[in-house]
Amino acid sequence: MTDDGAQAAVAARVPGAAALGLLAPPGAVVVPALRLADPEWTAQVLTARAARQRTADRRVLATLWWYSASSVLLTPVLAGLATGVRLSAELADTRLHLLGGGTPVAATTRAGQGDLVPELRTALAAVVSAVAEAGDMRERPLWAIATDSLANRLLAVGRAVGDVEAVTALAAPLAAAIGTPLPGPRYVDVSAPAGRTVRFTRRASCCLLWQVPHEVVCTSCPRRDPVQRQVLLEDLAERM
Repeated sequence: MTDDGAQAAVAARVPGAAALGLLAPPGAVVVPALRLADPEWTAQVLTARAARQRTADRRVLATLWWYSASSVLLTPVLAGLATGVRLSAELADTRLHLLGGGTPVAATTRAGQGDLVPELRTALAAVVSAVAEAGDMRERPLWAIATDSLANRLLAVGRAVGDVEAVTALAAPLAAAIGTPLPGPRYVDVSAPAGRTVRFTRRASCCLLWQVPHEVVCTSCPRRDPVQRQVLLEDLAERM
C-alpha cells in the first residue's frame, strides 16, 4: 500500500495525533491488516502473547487482543469522519503497526471512496470471526468490544479537537447504520469541579483484564456495581 497523504491530512487536524495512533512510530513492525482476519495468524499472536499476559486462557487472550487491536484499527476512519476526510476502512487498504511484544500502536490507511458503512461492517465481521475462532469463544462479546472501541475513539478525538459533543454525536448513527450484532454505543456525563461535566464511555463490554494475575477490575467496567462505578468516575473526572 502506498501512502497517498490522506491520513496525514487527518493527523494535521487532530492535536496529539501520534498519541492517538494516527501516526506510525519509527521502528514499528508493519503488518497488513488482512492478517487480522486470519484465524491461524491470530492464534499464533495469542500464543505469543500468553507469557506476557500471564495466562493461557484463550478467551482472555483473545478478548485482550481485540480490545487493543479494535481501538487501533478504528482510529483512522473515525478521526477522518470527525474531521471531514474520508479514509478507507477496508482491511486491504490498511496496515497495523506493532511495537515490541506485538502491541498494536497505530493503523494507517489511504483515502476511501463511497459509503464508509459497508466497509466498516465487512472489516469488523471478518476480524471478529477470526478472533472468535482463535480464542474459542462466541462472537457477541467481541462485537460489544467493537462498539466500545468506536465510542472510545470518537471520544478521544472529540477531546483532542475540543468538541466532544459534536464528535461523540457521530457514534450512535454510525453504529446503527452498521447494524446488528454491533450494540449501540453509550456515554455518561459526570459532574466535575467548576461546573464542568466530563464524558465517559458507558461500556457494553468487559476486557477481562481482571482475570489476569495481579490485575483489577477497570474503573468503567460494566461488571462493577453502578453506584461504585459512578463514584469512581466522579473521582476520575475531578482529576481531569
